[in-house]
Amino acid sequence: MSAPAPAPPATPTARALPHPFVAVVGYTLRACLPPRRWVGVLLPCAAAVLFGWLVTVSDHGSVAERFADIAEVGLFGLVLPLTCLVIGDAVLGADIRAGTFPFTWLSPVRFLAIVVGRWLGGWLVALVSLVPTLLAATAIAGVPEGMAPMAIAVASGSAAYIALFVMLGAAVRRAAVWSLAVVFLGEHLLGGVLSSVAQISPLWEAQQVYAGLADEAAGASELLRAGTPNGWSAVVRLAIILVVALAVAAWRVRHVKPRSGDE
Repeated sequence: MSAPAPAPPATPTARALPHPFVAVVGYTLRACLPPRRWVGVLLPCAAAVLFGWLVTVSDHGSVAERFADIAEVGLFGLVLPLTCLVIGDAVLGADIRAGTFPFTWLSPVRFLAIVVGRWLGGWLVALVSLVPTLLAATAIAGVPEGMAPMAIAVASGSAAYIALFVMLGAAVRRAAVWSLAVVFLGEHLLGGVLSSVAQISPLWEAQQVYAGLADEAAGASELLRAGTPNGWSAVVRLAIILVVALAVAAWRVRHVKPRSGDE
């Protein structure tokens, strides 16, 4: 009687493919933020630490007043928008300009998943870079009681800001130029004098999150602005800005015509 035939060798188990949304987020973190973009992220973060140190070397007014001035002009007025601009433009606008976005656009992934995945990848970068840096600046300035409100303000403000810049990246060709115009002409110039503009501005609403949640010793009263929601109401307003911006971005991406790079 012949011996039984040997069993065929076991084939290695195929590696499961990640969920398309997870793949989009992973691609965003790997490909959309090269070293030069990280330099653009870390430079404003370094400036935030410097702003916090400036509070300690000045002798004008109380610590709360000095920190409020630095927070309004430096932390919320410059560091937050510029860092989010670098991140938000990197995750979508730069990809479209470079001509590499069609590889994602033609993939069998829903456009909303693409947009939300790109936004989430950018927000994760802000959470690990911008939030700790501004917390360090607050501690260095000598207002540790303002650290928790600052974390909430920066996390919610950066989420809305990156969504706004993702929307601009999907809507216009020169997204970086338009983003700078929105920040300095729209938010700083018009938002500084018109409450109606400030109410839809991530810059002003993030500042009002801090002003509404922090106490007097952390400079809250110096930053409160009449005519705009503050505290948790401002967080809700930022969430509305985020949802609207991502919805518009998803609609615009759906109608994008893939083209070769222009820079």
